[in-house]
Amino acid sequence: MKFLKWLLIVFASLFLLLAAYLTLIFDPNDFKPQIVEAVKKQTGRTLTINQDLSWTFFPSIGIALGDISLSNPKGFKNDTMLKVDGIVAEVALLPLLSKEVEIAQLNLDGLTLNYDSYKNGRTSLDGLTSGGDKAGAEQAVSDSKPAEGSVQLSSLNIGGIAITNTQVNLFDEATGKVQALKLEALTLGAFSLDKFADISFKFSMVQPEMTLTSEGNGEIKVDGSLAKLTIKDFVVENIVEGDAIPNKRMQMDLTSQIELDNQAKTLAVVLSSLSLEQIKAQGKLAVNYGAKVPDVVASMSFGDIDLTPYMAKGEAAKADEKDGAASASAQEPDLTGMKAVNLKLDLDIKSVVADKIKTENWLMKLMLKNGVLDVNQLSADLYQGKLLASAQLDGRKKVASYRFDKKISGIQVRPLLTDAAEVDMLAGTTNFEVAGSGFSLIPDNIKRNLNAKGQFEIADGSLYGVNIPQMLRDAKAKLAGDLNATSAGEKKTDFTSLTGSFTMAKGQVTNPDLNMASPLIRLQGKGNVNLLSEAIDYALKTSVVGSLEGQGSAEKDELYGLEIPFAISGTISEPKFALDTAALFDAKLKKEAEKATDDLKDKLFKKLGGF
Repeated sequence: MKFLKWLLIVFASLFLLLAAYLTLIFDPNDFKPQIVEAVKKQTGRTLTINQDLSWTFFPSIGIALGDISLSNPKGFKNDTMLKVDGIVAEVALLPLLSKEVEIAQLNLDGLTLNYDSYKNGRTSLDGLTSGGDKAGAEQAVSDSKPAEGSVQLSSLNIGGIAITNTQVNLFDEATGKVQALKLEALTLGAFSLDKFADISFKFSMVQPEMTLTSEGNGEIKVDGSLAKLTIKDFVVENIVEGDAIPNKRMQMDLTSQIELDNQAKTLAVVLSSLSLEQIKAQGKLAVNYGAKVPDVVASMSFGDIDLTPYMAKGEAAKADEKDGAASASAQEPDLTGMKAVNLKLDLDIKSVVADKIKTENWLMKLMLKNGVLDVNQLSADLYQGKLLASAQLDGRKKVASYRFDKKISGIQVRPLLTDAAEVDMLAGTTNFEVAGSGFSLIPDNIKRNLNAKGQFEIADGSLYGVNIPQMLRDAKAKLAGDLNATSAGEKKTDFTSLTGSFTMAKGQVTNPDLNMASPLIRLQGKGNVNLLSEAIDYALKTSVVGSLEGQGSAEKDELYGLEIPFAISGTISEPKFALDTAALFDAKLKKEAEKATDDLKDKLFKKLGGF
């Protein structure tokens, strides 16, 4: 017992002697001028330590400092780049004797970071990451090598880290906007190299248009070389709120696994689950950031997606969209970011619903490299048919260019048109092909600069809004003297086939060979549609090939063989159809005259004995 008593007295005496030495003889404030001068020399910045550095001895030895600030370069919006209210680092004493660092606790409170960026490329990091001049860089390399007899770190143990009340302010001169990020808390549990430790965080971001709140937790591990980091079971919950957000609130939750290898310069992320309101997904991401341009390979798989709740509704929303499109059309979108990364993405979606439009089995394979985006495959099932497409967007120049090739087959066109554009004009089973190219992504310029050509075929369909056989019956009745004849029945013209080809240039679609066939009539001609004004201008000719009384009639109609002018005008949303009855009368009169002439010739021949 006496031995134990004296042992405790010895250790207590040593601790008191160490405390006295550190307090009375070794004053850490003696190093403040040297630290400030070193920072000034290396970065050109001013480091200010207003509070005196002080020792802590319970429950472990440590040092406390506070009211620290680091200046921004001259001429920046914020004079101060970094400010810290207080830092406390507590280190276990005995492990130091074995060349081990064991931090009992590290607390950081009240950190404020002001990051400014300017159009000329200057940022708050200037001078901090360049490594100084060449001599300074060489010295840094030399200093990084362990000197003979120096203390080497054999292990690192941290009892815990707590970072609280951290504020990050981001200023961008190009946009004139200031974003504020607040890290309310970041905590790390008992940490050792090559072992997993608990980690959690909570932060918020405030912008003029929205507010983001995020919190998460998981387990983190750093290997002994300090080059590899692993985070597992990383669960994050995000809430976005604001007037610009659909329904003014949106929640996104995710669970992921992350592996970072700074030696191989690789990052791997497995997205075990992603939930955006009712949208569910999973996927993976691999990044190789060793090259000048990072390479990213990703794949995502989504379930059922309903975009309807996130789409703007009502006339007011449509007016806002129109005004927004008008303002956005003033300049080309900035696509320089397309050169910042090389991306390969595989995407599949079980189904997509957008308002009334319903699609299924989406598959997309795209590649982004050197500023050129190639959509090598895009396919989907919709309206009992299939969509196949490929496209390219070249963002290497200030004005982007693009090309595309699209095919649809077996699609029921009437429900597609009514759901997509509320246009009830055409029905039938459709095959459609179009290939085109253009430049400029300004909405009006897309219509003006797009050059394309294609062809279409619609089988067993109907043209809504007009009943051409009935119009012919009415015209026929009026020719016979019934001036009160009016159209009756459904305004619909059935056909067995509707075919044609088209070209698109300077905002106008030209169709030179429209051909519609039905058991009663034929319709042929040409026309064009102005995409800018949405005006329709078609000049067609219709002819009767059967009896207007119906397919059961054995006799040919008296209008058989006559070509009657037929016009389509108006707009895409409100087309107008007109039959040229005057031309019909002239054609009928001409036919009657020709018939009378033939009858007269027959009579003359008979009287002349058959000559």
